[in-house]
Amino acid sequence: MTRSPNSLLARFAAAALAAAAATACTTTARRALSGPAPVPPDQASHAGMSTLPPPATPALSVSVDLLASGTSLNLAQVVDIALANNPVTRFSYRQARSAREALDVARAPFYPSVDVTVTGSRAKPSGRSTDVGFRSNYGPGVTLNWLVLDFGGRAGSAEEARQALLAADWNHDAQVNNVALAVEQAFFQYQGVKALLVAANSSFAQSRTALDAATRRHEAGLATIADVLQARTAVSQAQLEVQQLEGQVLSTRGALATAMGLPASLPFDVGALTAEPPIDLVTDTAETLITRAVAQRPDLQASRALAERAGVHVGAAGSDLLPTLTLSASANRFWYDPAFSPDPQNGTSARLLLTYPLFSGFGRAANQRKAREDEQAAIAQADSVQAQVVQQVWTSYYSAKTAARQIVTARDLLASAEQSERVALGRYKEGVGSFLDLLAAQSALANARALEVQARAGWLLAVAQLTRDIGLMPRTDITTELVNTPRVTP
Repeated sequence: MTRSPNSLLARFAAAALAAAAATACTTTARRALSGPAPVPPDQASHAGMSTLPPPATPALSVSVDLLASGTSLNLAQVVDIALANNPVTRFSYRQARSAREALDVARAPFYPSVDVTVTGSRAKPSGRSTDVGFRSNYGPGVTLNWLVLDFGGRAGSAEEARQALLAADWNHDAQVNNVALAVEQAFFQYQGVKALLVAANSSFAQSRTALDAATRRHEAGLATIADVLQARTAVSQAQLEVQQLEGQVLSTRGALATAMGLPASLPFDVGALTAEPPIDLVTDTAETLITRAVAQRPDLQASRALAERAGVHVGAAGSDLLPTLTLSASANRFWYDPAFSPDPQNGTSARLLLTYPLFSGFGRAANQRKAREDEQAAIAQADSVQAQVVQQVWTSYYSAKTAARQIVTARDLLASAEQSERVALGRYKEGVGSFLDLLAAQSALANARALEVQARAGWLLAVAQLTRDIGLMPRTDITTELVNTPRVTP
């Protein structure tokens, strides 16, 4: 599909990490199931202990340098660490690997089976003669069995396994996207709270400036003590806001560490919230993005693969009503007691067996009817997932558009509030304005600062949600270019 240079998806690709090496889990996307994946270490044996031992802590798959004190991580590194340490992606990865092995199991009946046997026996023949003793024989043998014809049963089972592999593979991609979205949300929330703390500190500094102005005017006899008391109250309120945000910064940082699969106490940090988000980035129409999502959303593709699997199972179940043709062959050699047969004897056999199922208590016919119903249920499930995908993209698209407009409005509000605060402070210092007007202007400015920060963080969160809803993998996530910290190849 050809796209214009201004399209969202082209900008997504342009924002991809130039030299980021894939971690164990990020390389487990649809066509990389052969690579190694991080797994938790085996739990140590605690046999004989009277109390239940604590669970083993999985080894962290992350560079020690990235966790050094004072290290600032960018979004790409945060997502990589999360994908490498999150048990959800490890689980879906192993499920996809298991489905791949199940496909080889389903293809095995296309080949003949060969068994090697060794037989040994010792028996005494029954009879009237008393001189007949025990007779022994022993020897190796080879047996071959091959299902020559089954009218589609083996092919149907193999195709079912192939569709199950595709579903598991797509499901792994969906889990990767979900984990990436969760860590991106935690990342931007942490940045947003840090930016709110910066804004609160600015408001706190301005409240102290107002207190200094009120104190000087009071000392000069130009203002009452009420102005000073009101200014001190405003300073205390601003300081309380700063203290509350300092606690939120620590808690959201811990939430980010947890989303990354790391202990909350690790001394890492991330860069500041981007000051100039490209709010005109989403230029495609909602319908265009919906079309892309329907074509590439991993969870939708997984549900379609399961529907295909159910359809194939209908044919496989129908083959149970048809005959099968089997080839069997064997070769063996026996040695006997020398008293009875001094020379070994060789034996070979071969046969073709045609089996036609006549009656099985109506079970085979019922199984085929059940397969048809399962197919319709799987198709309905896929249609339901598609409807959800369309609704999610529609909602996240207009959320991103709304968030972009809110940034513009919030910045206009901030500019007006800053000018109003400067005028109010100047008027109060000159003795032509009231202190209540100054307090109102400073309160409006503090609210405008917070709204502007929330608008920027909200736009980043909305775009991250839209990226996931479209079905893009995290390696092509546009939000990786929206962080001010430099990119470092993990």
